Amino acid sequence: MIHLDTSFLIRGLVAGSREDASLRTWLAAGEPLGMSAIAWSELLCGPVGAEAVELASRIVAAPVAFTVEGAHAASRLFNLSGRRRGSFVDCMIAAVALGADARLATSNPGDFARFRAAGLELAKS
Repeated sequence: MIHLDTSFLIRGLVAGSREDASLRTWLAAGEPLGMSAIAWSELLCGPVGAEAVELASRIVAAPVAFTVEGAHAASRLFNLSGRRRGSFVDCMIAAVALGADARLATSNPGDFARFRAAGLELAKS
């Protein structure tokens, strides 16, 4: 299972991008793809058009909800990673991926590398 970060999916919707190539490879191989509802919400904040949202919804059928367990995990990640201002959404996205036992595909690996110590694996793209 691979969860997609917002940055990865946005770039993946651009034909010919590195992320587009990775998505095509994973889909062809039958790799299950998911995404947190948090990352999905970031995507919907745009700017993206209806066509892009439609395509994204075919790639990620049902975003994974942020639960109470996810809230506890995200808070733990936030505290363990130095309580960095502006990083809590990344903690939430990482927590959902960890809870789903999924690797995370991101175009911003530096934003998520600090969660490797907590078990987060980044997908190779």
